[in-house]
Amino acid sequence: MKKDIHPDYHTIKVVLTNGESFETRSTYGEPGTTLNLDIDPSSHPAWTGGPQALSDKGAVSKFNKKFGAFGIK
Repeated sequence: MKKDIHPDYHTIKVVLTNGESFETRSTYGEPGTTLNLDIDPSSHPAWTGGPQALSDKGAVSKFNKKFGAFGIK
């Protein structure tokens, strides 16, 4: 393995959206840096199963929107 080509791997503090925090090792920032998350498993609908705002922009929905008034099933 070549020397001095890998980033520094150090301990940082991660703060979740609800205020909980934990320490982990990362190459992010400098040693002792705090990483504040905007989205985490305690608040994001993908993990919590809460309401989601999904927009269907697929070909089928465009077709149905354009030709749905013709009553073709």
